[in-house]
Amino acid sequence: MSVHPLDPLSVQEIETAVALVREQDDINTPFFSSVGLLETEKSVVKAHQPGDGAVRVVQFRGVDEARDGGFQADVDLSTKQVDVKRVSLASQVPYSFSDFELAVRLTKTNAEWLAAARARGVAVDTEADLKRIQIDPWPGGGYPHPDVPQGHRAMRCIAFVRDDATDNGYAHPIDGLIAHVDITARTVACVEDFGRRPMPPEPGRFDGPNLPPARPGLQPLEIEQPQGTSFEVDGYRVRWQGYDFRVGIHPVHGLVLHQLSLNGRPLLYRAALSDMVVPYGDSDPMHSWKHVLDASEVCLGNFINSLKLGCDCLGEIHYFDINLINHQGKVRTVEHAICMHEEDYGIQWKHFDALSRTGEVRRSRRLVISAIFTIGNYDYGFFWYLYLDGTIQMEVKLTGIVGVSAKAQVVNAGQSPQIAQNLTSPVHQHLFCFRLDWELDGGANQLFENNIEVLPISDDNPHGTQFQNVATHLTREQDAKRNVAPERNRSWKVVNPESRNGLGLPVAYKLLPQGVPTLFASADSPTSKRAAFARHNLWATPYARDEIAASGANTVMHSGGGLPAYTADNRDISHCDLVMWHTIGVTHVPRPEDWPVMPVEYCGFHLIPVGFFDRNPTLDLPGHCT
Repeated sequence: MSVHPLDPLSVQEIETAVALVREQDDINTPFFSSVGLLETEKSVVKAHQPGDGAVRVVQFRGVDEARDGGFQADVDLSTKQVDVKRVSLASQVPYSFSDFELAVRLTKTNAEWLAAARARGVAVDTEADLKRIQIDPWPGGGYPHPDVPQGHRAMRCIAFVRDDATDNGYAHPIDGLIAHVDITARTVACVEDFGRRPMPPEPGRFDGPNLPPARPGLQPLEIEQPQGTSFEVDGYRVRWQGYDFRVGIHPVHGLVLHQLSLNGRPLLYRAALSDMVVPYGDSDPMHSWKHVLDASEVCLGNFINSLKLGCDCLGEIHYFDINLINHQGKVRTVEHAICMHEEDYGIQWKHFDALSRTGEVRRSRRLVISAIFTIGNYDYGFFWYLYLDGTIQMEVKLTGIVGVSAKAQVVNAGQSPQIAQNLTSPVHQHLFCFRLDWELDGGANQLFENNIEVLPISDDNPHGTQFQNVATHLTREQDAKRNVAPERNRSWKVVNPESRNGLGLPVAYKLLPQGVPTLFASADSPTSKRAAFARHNLWATPYARDEIAASGANTVMHSGGGLPAYTADNRDISHCDLVMWHTIGVTHVPRPEDWPVMPVEYCGFHLIPVGFFDRNPTLDLPGHCT
């Protein structure tokens, strides 16, 4: 069976590459952070034909006994050559499970931390006691503790108590206590104690035996396709209703769609999350520093769930498995990592003619490609939807458990609203930057901004009721740093000026954003510098193979990078191989209904054809009404 250049890595490929890395003299006792396919140059991939040999390069990142920022090792499976690059102290490779384990172990064996926990009435004197302690390590960058030497790899550890192995520890925070762990020196550099706070008395369990009785009246809802599904799958390639694409998982970017085309016409070469940030707005010293880059600092892809039929996915499902790696270099296969299925989506179009008393209606459906990742207390679902009319949608579903503080009384409720007895949750944001590498109709593309302009009162507009759409060509990178403006119905349009539709107009696709916020943190703050992508809802750059990370390639302990550096030269984007970066998200003001586990909250965007077709492309849908 031939391998495509973009196929996810096999078990054998990873095992071969690990063995080659272990032979390298300049890597001593590696602990791996991630493994992924180093994607072949775009022009080579596009020229690939079935049966051709494929260049396959396995990329590892990790740390070893050297006290630097870690290593990147690119292993060419064809030549067996290994290219090792050492990473600087200023911008280090992602954390690995070995970092997390070390931070937990150092915290639980630190005498000062144990004494502070004991003073709060927390039992820590036996092995059984310590098993009940849940330690959550957080990245130490951005606001490093002065006791941690500059350049050292660091983490902050906060803690909770579980009644047993299945308990929700977040209901019982050991509040006011932070252990600053120097991973490089393998020590707890400092224990910060901000004072004792009472342990919230109420449990926060939501596991099956502790849930209320199931509500009556919900009858079974079954989805069946007795004649089979409408999609075709060949390895990791999918064809459905004119769409043709490849699917995979990147260690940082998570769920990726590659080479997406419609009716043989290219749309997107690559579409995926690039990075994300979760900044907190609370003054409480337990939270004021939090702004984890959940994708790049900890490798989002490592935290992918194995999905279950009837729970995470419903219908006639096709699953894709993905091979990952643990910190020791052993392959870990995640079965059912990506879920794909069709689902009904109501009416596609309809009209009833009142004069003839006749009507036509056709039903819509969409193809769903999804993956879910759990990082600490939060769960993130990423859902690509492909529609029959050419619409492409990304929807992020946020659920899991909110961050918490123990409070005897409500203090500063505007920053940390009360959600349960003696429990508050800080106001925070979840901001996601998606990188969309366009190749609309296979050529160079242009970027336009559309705004609705209200026309002034005049003889032709006596009542001031007229308005028009105004398109502005964005020609330089600095021009394309733009924000959502619902009051102007702002959208952005990707145009191929060389491809014309039946009306003689250039074909286009529109990015239709939601009314989403940008980063609230001050531009001068470490948070804003490290997650600069979140300052704007839109950025645009000409394609460059190495410019794939919105915050920079290695973000642990870094002070900033990515899009500000990429766009510093204000390059020409007037007609180019265009890459669009779109930041979406939510600002979460927690409420009692978010406890003990939050209902799903949503954010996302749509990509909609504009003149890509000559008329409604779903006129040929079969009718089902009798």
